[in-house]
Parts: sequence; structure tokens; C-alpha cells
Amino acid sequence: MKKRTVLMCVLGLGAMVTAQTSSPVPAGTALMVKLETTLATFSNKPGDLFQGQLIQPVVLDGRTLIPAGTRVEGRVAKVAEPRRISGRPTIKIVPETLVMAGGERLPLDATLIDTNAGRDTDVNQEGEFKGAGHDRNDKIETGGGAAGGMLIGGLVGGPVGVVVGGMVGAGSTGAHWLSKHRSATLPAGTTLTIELNRPLVMTPVVASSGQ
Repeated sequence: MKKRTVLMCVLGLGAMVTAQTSSPVPAGTALMVKLETTLATFSNKPGDLFQGQLIQPVVLDGRTLIPAGTRVEGRVAKVAEPRRISGRPTIKIVPETLVMAGGERLPLDATLIDTNAGRDTDVNQEGEFKGAGHDRNDKIETGGGAAGGMLIGGLVGGPVGVVVGGMVGAGSTGAHWLSKHRSATLPAGTTLTIELNRPLVMTPVVASSGQ
């Protein structure tokens, strides 16, 4: 009877130690991830996979819960690349898994909140990365091409030439505009800041006693 009681106490103590060492990473914690896969609206589609790795450890109460170098895996959830002047190219990525050094895989519920991808890009509240849209110069260039074509056509062929010239001018400008259409691109090496949507429970690995 005494042996059974002692065994139950030992098991209970072990459970308490495990509970104390498995502190979750709080929701709202930011993870800095170096992207290892180039992602772009002109080459990727929903479902494509990506990888990255943490460049800063996650430390809680002086203990490193997630070391730098931990791999992050996820997928592309949305791709949009407008061909019209209005609108901005968009790519949404979803981090899904943390892969620890020992191979343990932890489900990750997180949202992209920022990148260092450069000027004229941003991340909206839905975690969508927005590339640069067409600027004022693009719009002036498009309008100027049509107007210039109409002027030349009118001088050469009268009213009919105005219509034809406008079509030619708009066509050449449109071809040039299509050749320089904007894409949203996250090159490999980009730093992504992702934020946990819910606490991440770190399951500790219990060392064997060898008995």
C-alpha cells in the first residue's frame, strides 16, 4: 500500500513539473522570420508552400522557448495581380507549422503583420501583403499615349484619322504599360514579422532515465 502511495506521489510530482515547464508562448507574440522561398504574384498560386526560419529566439521569463533557426512552414492562401491601372497586386501567406530542432512539429496559428520588403508596400489587417500599384506617372503616360495618337491621326487623315490614331496611340501605350505591370514580390531573405493569434503550447521533451 505504501509503495503504491509513493508511486502516485511521484507521478503527481512529475505531472506538476511538466505543467510548470510547458509554459505557452502568449498570443500577440511577434516572431521574426527570414523567408527562404521567393514568393510573387506572377509565379505563385494558392496552395504553394513556403519556408523560413526564426532569426531571433522567443524568450519567456529568461527561458528560450523557441530558439533562433527554428523552421517555419506555411502556404500561399491568396494571389491577385490586377491588370487594370486601379488596384494593387496582393499575396497572402499563412504560417502553419513550427518545426523544432528535434523534428517535433507544432501547429502554428499566426498572421503576417509586417515585412521589410521596401517602400510602397504594406500589410493589411487580414495579413495580405500589398505590392506597389500603378502610380500617377503610369496614368499620365496611358492618357498621353491616346491623346498623342489622336493628334497625329487627325493631322494625317482628318476625323477618321483621329479615331484610328487614338487606337494606335492607346494600343502602343497599353503594350508598354502591360510590359511594366506591377507585381507583389517577397524575395528570399525578406524578414517577415508574424504574430501569434492564440497561445502556442510548447510540449517539452522528457528525457529518459534509462531504466
